Amino acid sequence: MARKQASQGTPATAALAAAGVPFVLHPYSHDPSTASYGLEAAEVLGIDPARVFKTLMVDVDGRLAVGIVPVSGSLDLKAMAAALGGKKAGMADPATAQRRTGYVLGGISPLGQRQPSPAVLDESAASLDTILVSGGRRGLDIELDPADLIRLTGAVTARIGTGQKASPDR
Repeated sequence: MARKQASQGTPATAALAAAGVPFVLHPYSHDPSTASYGLEAAEVLGIDPARVFKTLMVDVDGRLAVGIVPVSGSLDLKAMAAALGGKKAGMADPATAQRRTGYVLGGISPLGQRQPSPAVLDESAASLDTILVSGGRRGLDIELDPADLIRLTGAVTARIGTGQKASPDR
C-alpha cells in the first residue's frame, strides 16, 4: 500500500506519517445534504460498506470512548460498555465529541484526535486486509491495515457492531 499525503494533510494523516504506517487516501466529493457520511463514502468510492468504518464517540459510565464499526451496521451500546468494562453507554453529545477530537461530525477520525479516548474496534475488521476510516474531514477516508489502527489507537477488539455483513477479502 502506498503512502499518500499530498495537500490533504489532517492530524490523522500526520499521525500515520509520523508512525511510518502505510496508508492510502480516498478523497471524494461530499454532499452536504447526505444523511449518512459513512454510507456516502462507501457508495461514492465504490467500496463494500462492511470495509468502511465509522467512528462514534460514546459516553461509557461517564467516560468518553470511541467505537469503530462498519457503516453497514450500528453500534451496540451494551456491547461497547462491556468491552470497556462498563455498565452503561450512550452516544456522546455531538459538541463534546467535536471538542474532544478536534474534528467535525462526519469527519471524526479515530486517529490524531486532540484528546485520545479509549477505543474499541469491531472484531469484523480482523477478517479484512484493509479497512477505511475517516481521514479527519468530510470527504476524506483513509485505507489502512486494521492491525495498524489497533496499534496506533490502543484499541481493543470486540463484537460491538450489529446488522453488518462481513465480507472478508483475504
